[in-house]
Formats: sequence, C-alpha cells, structure tokens
Amino acid sequence: MQLYSEHYVSQKSERFVNKIWCLDNSIGESVIENKLVLPNGCFNLAIVSGNSIEVHTSQNKYEMNNGIYFCSQMTNKVLVNIRPKTKITIIQLHAWTLSMFLKYDLSNFSDSIIKIDAAELPFKVEIPFDIETLLQIINVYFEGLSNLNSKENTIEKICEVIRLHEDEISVSEISKLLNSSQRLLQMKFKTATGLTIKKYIQILKFRKSVDQMLNADLGKLSLTEIALYNKYFDQSHFIRKFKDVTKTTPKMFNPDLYFLSQKR
Repeated sequence: MQLYSEHYVSQKSERFVNKIWCLDNSIGESVIENKLVLPNGCFNLAIVSGNSIEVHTSQNKYEMNNGIYFCSQMTNKVLVNIRPKTKITIIQLHAWTLSMFLKYDLSNFSDSIIKIDAAELPFKVEIPFDIETLLQIINVYFEGLSNLNSKENTIEKICEVIRLHEDEISVSEISKLLNSSQRLLQMKFKTATGLTIKKYIQILKFRKSVDQMLNADLGKLSLTEIALYNKYFDQSHFIRKFKDVTKTTPKMFNPDLYFLSQKR
C-alpha cells in the first residue's frame, strides 16, 4: 500500500487545480499517527471515505469522518492522524480558484476546516470513487471553467505577478504593475483567500526554501546560501521564519515526518 500518492489533472485544468493527492490507510490495521503537512498557498477539498482522520491546525482539532471538507489556507504546519480503513483524497486548488465564485467571502477564514454537503460542489462526486473517475470529473469541470473565463481576474493576476517575479515583490510594486490601488488589491485578495498578499508571498517563499533545502546537497549549498537565494535577510532570519511554521530549525527538520510534494 502506498500511503501518499499524487495525481495530475490536464494542462488546462491546472490553471485552477494544482494536483490531487491521496492519503491511503484503507487496508491498514493501525492508526498512522503524527504525520505533518506544511502550508503551501492552496485551498484543499478533502474527501474522506472509511473511518476518519484527525487534523490539528493552529486554531483547532477536527475529527473528519466520511464526507467532504473544505480546508482553508493554512499558515502553520498541520498534524494528522489517519484511522485504519480510511482514505483521504484531496483536491488542491490554487489560491485564486475560489475567487471565480463571487458568493464566497473568505476574509476571516484561515487555518480552519468545515464539512460541506456534496450538493454544494459545482461538480458531482459520489463516495466511493476511483481516482481515474475523479480526474475525469475534475478535468471536465475545470476545463469548462477555463473556457468560460479566458481572462484572468484580479486575484489570478496578483498571483501570476508574484510567481513570475524572481525577486520578492512588494504590494506597492504589484499595485503599480496592475494599475490599481494597494488598498483595493489587499481587500480583494483577503476576501478571496483569507490571507494578506504579504502572508501569501511569505508562504510561497517558505515552501520554495524547504523544497530547495530538501533537494540540495547541503554539503555544497549552505543554509546561508538558501536563505539569501530566497531573499531572507540572512541565515538567522531564515531560521527564525522556518521555526515559526515548523517549530523546529532547518537542521533538525525531519522530512520523514511530513507529507511533502513529489518532485515532478
């Protein structure tokens, strides 16, 4: 049994969906305890089948039994315990995806999880399902959404500017590039994501530095070099920010405790 796996949507759907990932303890006889997940700047739709998963965010503890759950943006590591006979399939949505649905105000919703009815989803999912069927459903829906919305909205433009900018960019610079006021951009982004633009940039920078740290030969690439490459002031600044999220230092970080993205 492969506990963690990743599955990828079509190129057009990737505009809105980063990937689908699964945590599978469906044939397990014991609890998988104290596994950790890092923030990544995405929303997650979690579909739980079987028994349940226990999730500890920085705000609360959640018992997620059979059903569908909407997971907000996370700003700190999340701890999970997966019960036996349980499988969790997670649809990872980009930060701007929810902004396509104007009825949602997420400005005060972060580090939180809510259970939702399947009827609330814009696409139909029946539990149980196989991953190929889910991928087909997701691709049909999000390819159609992309066709209907060929132009980027403000939130997608903000995220694209951040992604394409090699150096860390300020809100002031983003506002100039998009010819909009800082206040308006901040309000729109917070409503759509639950994060400030600055916090979103910090999360992306943190994840990039973690990925680089894990993939680098630390004998050849020092923490100082990783820190400076990712625009931290110095090594101490990097260690402090790293510890804010993980509660440990980079040198004490144990990747085996975490569900980390597979290198594509």
